Amino acid sequence: MSSSSGMVRKRLHDQDDSATDSQMNDKTEYSPKMRKLSEMALYSPAQFWTADESKSKKTFLRMSKQEARTGTADRPARVYADGIYDMFHSGHARALMQAKKLFPNTYLIVGVCNDQLTHRLKGRTVMQEHERYEALRHCRYVDEVVRDAPWTLDDEFLDKHQIDFVAHDDLPYASTSSADVYKHIKEKGMFCATQRTEGISTSDVITRIVKDYDVYVRRNLSRGYSAKDLNISFIREKRISVLNTVDTVKDRLKDMGEKYKEFVGKIEDRSHEMLDKWREKSNDFVRNFIEMYGTMNQYKDQFIEAISPGRVSPISIPSSPTDNDDEYDSPRSPSFLVKETANALYENEDYDDDDEKDL
Repeated sequence: MSSSSGMVRKRLHDQDDSATDSQMNDKTEYSPKMRKLSEMALYSPAQFWTADESKSKKTFLRMSKQEARTGTADRPARVYADGIYDMFHSGHARALMQAKKLFPNTYLIVGVCNDQLTHRLKGRTVMQEHERYEALRHCRYVDEVVRDAPWTLDDEFLDKHQIDFVAHDDLPYASTSSADVYKHIKEKGMFCATQRTEGISTSDVITRIVKDYDVYVRRNLSRGYSAKDLNISFIREKRISVLNTVDTVKDRLKDMGEKYKEFVGKIEDRSHEMLDKWREKSNDFVRNFIEMYGTMNQYKDQFIEAISPGRVSPISIPSSPTDNDDEYDSPRSPSFLVKETANALYENEDYDDDDEKDL
């Protein structure tokens, strides 16, 4: 059943990205059994490897690359790819896609090392082993997942899982006992090289997180994680909470400040405009009032000069040093000049009763 499932998954997924479902249906007609397998391949995760006595009793004949490329064999080529697959990302997926597309009919088996082996030989992982297993099971290119995969592949393991080829990038992968753990696989002609995806790796992703550590700590605290969850002290948690609150207030004040600044600016412009209009209208009113009195035309220029903008009243100079020392001269206001001019009318010998009535 595993081989049939691999054939179905191959037919469903090993098409060009631009191919449509209708084109695929035109090329292949599935029997009821194959349709059932196709539904399993589309809507269920890849299966875990389990010991199958019936399969182990069968004589396994490893196919050549020529047979795999031409499709002359009566079964799919069984390709094995292994790794840690921590924080499963697009680089992992693309490597598995390449392994799946090595031959026209491929059954892809993926081996994943457990936590104990990985922590001892490579280092600590972010994801636990069961999380890494499940991530692989839900990759569209994978047909079967082998848990507790070995660090190096021996003949017993290759025969037990009936592996035809091993897919991995071509860089030497050293271990404590060998400069390249895939050396014997390459010598047997079973190795198929895949290409790494530049710019993405588990180490790159972890480096990004470490680089912006404080940012992500503050982010998770604001989302409800505790100091214990993030392995930080109580004091550090409170300090970060205060910083988050301060930043929030700053952002709000900044938004409000921009709005109020614009609003106040509009009010100031409007008030200046109103004051200018009021000053212009008041000056016009006073001029019209003065010009109404024809009998006082000889003093019109003095009145108008008194209310003109920028007018500075003259300062009187004491006539003699005998003047009172307590008295001092100050600039005369326009209203004082108006009164002074009116008083001069009374002292003028040319005025008559009608002028007095007008005053």
